Amino acid sequence: MSTGTYPFALAMERSERWKLNNFMITAIIQARMQSTRLPNKVLLPLGGKTILENVVGRVNQAKEIGQVIVATSSETPDDAIAKLCEEKGIQYFRGSHEDVLDRFYQAAKKFKAENICRVTADCPLIDPAVIDEAAKQYREGGYDYVSNSHPIATYPDGFDTWVFSFAALEKSWQEAKLPSEREHVTSYIWNHPEKFKNFNVKNNVDLSDYRLTIDEERDYEALKIIVGQVKDLTMENIVKFLDEHKEVKKINAPIERDEGYRKSLEQDKKFKENEK
Repeated sequence: MSTGTYPFALAMERSERWKLNNFMITAIIQARMQSTRLPNKVLLPLGGKTILENVVGRVNQAKEIGQVIVATSSETPDDAIAKLCEEKGIQYFRGSHEDVLDRFYQAAKKFKAENICRVTADCPLIDPAVIDEAAKQYREGGYDYVSNSHPIATYPDGFDTWVFSFAALEKSWQEAKLPSEREHVTSYIWNHPEKFKNFNVKNNVDLSDYRLTIDEERDYEALKIIVGQVKDLTMENIVKFLDEHKEVKKINAPIERDEGYRKSLEQDKKFKENEK
């Protein structure tokens, strides 16, 4: 694919260096247009670019990431995501809409990803340094799975990062049955610590009550203010700004974290009943 005008030269250089060292982490960003609470959110403008472009650009700044892939569905509404990726020279993969685990697995196979960093497209302020910390722990610790959000979250909502091996992904793909496990890519891994060597990255200070993701219009309102007023969008600077402007933090504070996962757990109950 064309590299377009997007600054992927640095990522390509890192990719070649890591290939020589037999180690490379591929970031796979899951994106879709069919959000129930805020449709088409990933293509909303934020700071002169779309939400998705913000995510791709910030993930690409992480030193531990070798290549960045957008994984979207083959459904017609997601044609817009594929079109944006082609226009901006972003590598992408299209797969199952409902079975996101299968989409990730097939994307990882296509791009020959042995080590994977999962990021979601509703995190436009994700800090590259946070990604690097999780990736470093994974690389140096020899883990199957490292995350800063599951099973325990101490980072802001919107900075969630998951790093795992292709072997762990493949085992999950083969064994996961529940709807929550097929929709939420790594839930089988963190729910079965007896099968995987897992590690949870914890921040020095619990910042889990800071909401920097986008699921609703209130989230979008808060993000636009932050992007408009914080020059250097590091985690520390954003948290400092919100501490000094508590009225901005309150805009989307009432929204429940991981609401989508909890809804999936309700589907699990129905699935288990039908299996009886």
